[in-house]
Order: sequence, then C-alpha cells, then structure tokens
Amino acid sequence: MRRKSREIKIGNKKMGGTAALLVQSMTNTDTKDVEKTVSQIKELEEAGCDVIRVAVLDKEAAEKLGEIKKRINIPLVADIHFDHKLALEAINQGVDKVRINPGNIGNIENVKKVAQSAKHKGIPIRIGVNIGSLDKKAEAKYGRTARALVESALNEVRVLEKLGFFDIVISLKSSDVARTVEAYRMVAEKCDYPLHLGITEAGTYMAGTIKSSIGIGSLLLDGIGDTLRVSLTENPVKEVLVGRQILKSVGLLNEGVEIISCPTCGRTQIDLFSLVEEIEKLTASIKKPLKIAVMGCVVNGPGEAKEADLGIAGGNGRGIIFKKGEVSKTVLEKDLLGEFKKELNKFLGAK
Repeated sequence: MRRKSREIKIGNKKMGGTAALLVQSMTNTDTKDVEKTVSQIKELEEAGCDVIRVAVLDKEAAEKLGEIKKRINIPLVADIHFDHKLALEAINQGVDKVRINPGNIGNIENVKKVAQSAKHKGIPIRIGVNIGSLDKKAEAKYGRTARALVESALNEVRVLEKLGFFDIVISLKSSDVARTVEAYRMVAEKCDYPLHLGITEAGTYMAGTIKSSIGIGSLLLDGIGDTLRVSLTENPVKEVLVGRQILKSVGLLNEGVEIISCPTCGRTQIDLFSLVEEIEKLTASIKKPLKIAVMGCVVNGPGEAKEADLGIAGGNGRGIIFKKGEVSKTVLEKDLLGEFKKELNKFLGAK
C-alpha cells in the first residue's frame, strides 16, 4: 500500500496523492548560461526527466530563470540557500517550485515574504534537510541521527505552517543509506506531506547507483515516496536513467523496455555481451512497455522467454527467437540481431 500523501501541483504536473512518482535531476551548468542550461534540460527531458532543478547562486542567475522556463517543457525548480531575495526573484520569474530551508534564509520576516509570495503564485516549497544542515538544537539533542533529520525538517515545516503555508514537500537526505531510510520511515508516520526521496552525495556511477537503488528502492517497496532524485557524480542524464530503472524494478513505472539478460557462464556459446549491448541501444528510445529476454543458452532461455514479449536464447553459433514464449525461428548467430530487429518491428507495429 502506498502511503497516502496530500497532493500538490508543480507546474503542469501533480505530486503526491495518487499521482505517478516523478523522477527529478539537477543541472550542473552555470544557470546564468541560458543556452547551456536549456540544452542540458532538453537532453534530460528526452531521457525521461519529469522535473528539473537549477542552482540559483546570485541575482543574475535568478533573473535568467524566466527565460529558461519559457524554453523547456518540464517543471522548473529553483534551489535557494541563504538569500531570501533570490527566492522572491525566482518566484517572480515564474518557477514552479522553490527548494529552501526557512532556517537559513534569515529572520521570520524574510521567511514570511517568501511564503506569502509562493502562496500567491501557487508555488510549492521543498524543505530540504541534509545531514550537513541539521537544526543545531536537534543535533545537540539527538546527534547526527535519523531523529535529528526528522526533527530538523518538522521544525522548518512548522514555521511555514504558522504562516499559513501548506504546499510543502519534504526531503531528508544523508549519504548513509540506513540512516536515510530510517528518517523517511519516521517522517512518513508524522505527516502527510509529499516526500522527495534520495541518498545525497551517493558517489560515482556504480557506487551511487547501488546506494540509491537500495535506499530509494527500500522506501518505494514500503509505499513511501512521491518523487525521487538519484544523486550521482556523473552526467545528470544517468541520474534520470537510473531513477526510471528503479521505478521499473519495483513495479511503479510501466514504460519503456526492460531487458532480462543472464550473467553468462561456461554454457554460453555466443557473444552475449555484444548482443545485449546492441539490443539495449536499439530499444533505448522505445516508450511502449516491452520486456525482452536475452539469454546465453537454452537452459534458462525458454523459461525466461515465457515472461517476455520477445526473447533470444543462444546456442552453438545459433540462436532461437521467441515471441510470447513460443519459438518463432532459429537462425545463425550472424543473423540473430537482424532477425530480432524484424520481430521487434512487427511487435511495435512498424511496416
């Protein structure tokens, strides 16, 4: 059962409630460079990014947000720290959401100005608490723990609630997987605000993918989470691809191609690595739900192919192509990819 969270609007999308989970990323360009920033966002859109966040470091960057917003198709989030005037300018420029910590943008009057402006424009605010930005009292009382993360976030939430602002999203991130999961499970029981999932500073592509998959995946299987960002020291396009794969793996995204392939062993007698790589490239842009099995031998091949729309099982210089679990044809290894393309086109309804 998915946690019942309140629904909010973020641009042309909905978050929380029964809305589909949204995959987010963040640009790594200089926001002041509109061309590079828009170009990267377009690339992320193509990869399946639902929401994009940009860093707003100064007034010049804030003033470019309106121009960026006009040229993209997905909701734009402004990431603000320390200066409430940047948040006000971002809202004025028409962003769809602002990420702040009320505690680090000055006194209550500054927070009030941002909350009132966001409420007037119908823009939600994400309270983003990381282990490096804990509330001092919460850290002193609970240490650098999940409890401190939750209390820090809820303290910030209470500030906005007292100002009559309730379009709130919460994130509680740490680079420690267990601590992050514990924090989200805890906060999920204490409020009904939408939750933005992520393992912050997760690391390089392999390490970060593993940590994010374990942390985010565990929470999603608990029914917790309304949006997510996979944080990788990599091209942000890979963040989106990993995020979407996580959603597919837990059954929350029925879109695009899922490839089932075996790890290979001594029974493998065809070049399975090259075959899988080519099929992955061939199907990368397909949006239609499709399950493909690429198996190295006939021991597991037919069985796996029964659950796949299309399947290949290799042999000694030959391969068998399956459709919905039934053998379609047997071909030489050199013809296997070409014949598979024909079957794929038939399945997709191509001429």
